[in-house]
Amino acid sequence: MTRSSERIFRVIATCPVTGARAGELHTAHGVVETPVFMPVGTQATVKAMAPFELTEMGTSILLGNTYHLSLRPGEDLVAEAGGLHLFMGGNRAILTDSGGFQVFSLAASRKVSDEGVAFRSHLDGSLHFLSPERSVAIQEQLGSDIAMCFDECVPYPSSPESSLRAVERTLAWARRCREAHARKDQLLFGIVQGSVYVEQRIDCARRLAEMDFPGLAIGGLSVGEPHGEMYRILDAVMPFMPAALPRYLMGVGYPPNLVEGVARGVDMFDCVLPTRNGRNGTVFTSGGRLNIKNLEFARDFSSLDPECDCHVCRTYTRAYLRHLYKAGEILASRLCTWHNIHFLLRLMRRMRGAILDGTFPEFRRKFFSCFNDEAKVELRLGKGGKHRKERENAEGSASS
Repeated sequence: MTRSSERIFRVIATCPVTGARAGELHTAHGVVETPVFMPVGTQATVKAMAPFELTEMGTSILLGNTYHLSLRPGEDLVAEAGGLHLFMGGNRAILTDSGGFQVFSLAASRKVSDEGVAFRSHLDGSLHFLSPERSVAIQEQLGSDIAMCFDECVPYPSSPESSLRAVERTLAWARRCREAHARKDQLLFGIVQGSVYVEQRIDCARRLAEMDFPGLAIGGLSVGEPHGEMYRILDAVMPFMPAALPRYLMGVGYPPNLVEGVARGVDMFDCVLPTRNGRNGTVFTSGGRLNIKNLEFARDFSSLDPECDCHVCRTYTRAYLRHLYKAGEILASRLCTWHNIHFLLRLMRRMRGAILDGTFPEFRRKFFSCFNDEAKVELRLGKGGKHRKERENAEGSASS
């Protein structure tokens, strides 16, 4: 499938100081304004949220999981239902990952070869095989707007040798995915791998660009490396990511990382962080993160974030939300998840507005002057690995 990148993605404005971009990504289910955060709907649902609530928040695109949906309920059933959009009861754009990250997280129960990955289901132990062609076929049946190439993600830290093997396999699999992909109303993105090795990342990006994908992603970051390492790799690889294509940083959702990713020219992000944290009582605010279960909020009758205009902040107090958690009420998870997703969507809209207005550098400075960011402490002290990649894995964290 060959489609003009000019028709698919258009950059409307670029910050001359940082390279941050505001754009429009055209999909079969509407235009997605970038930069954008995609809530993760692992099992055809964003945990704790109803589809109409996501619509009210302004969600234009979300992510589905190939690995989980192929195991349950199965891509055949989803196709019989008319595809993911009808199955989920929504009409927004959907991106599906390839399943690569999930099968590679099954280190004890999978076997990797050049042909693909044999693995046992975390549900019932049954044996399955996922190849580039199989991953593409599943995603075509799911009917997502954007499919991802099957890739090999290595953990952090990894040796240069093991990372290079994964890069070569990722490139070979990308070619096979490209050849197997036939659905005309679905975009297929390639994925840049290379761990924290700059030359490997650059080489991978260059070779993927030659394959004429309509979009490129950066995978294998936010897997335990220090924040500074992530930014170093982004700084090095971005000049080799074609400017005409949308750029997607996979598995990143911590607010400071979103701001710094956008500042480096990233257009798309996804992560389970807002939903997972919400279920555990941690919320994002303009002043940083807070754990609503702490005793200090027992008699705090202020809103979660006075600068937030979401339904939760307009309606409920910190004291009430803490009470819900202490009482074990499901509503606690729903409301904090609601706020967290809204917070990230609003953050992306504000960054887009600042890029369009020519004020992004000022926005960035103001954000970091307010947000109590542990990443700044981490960078200053040289301590890495505290913020682990908060993406769903195949073992029990099938949760978004």
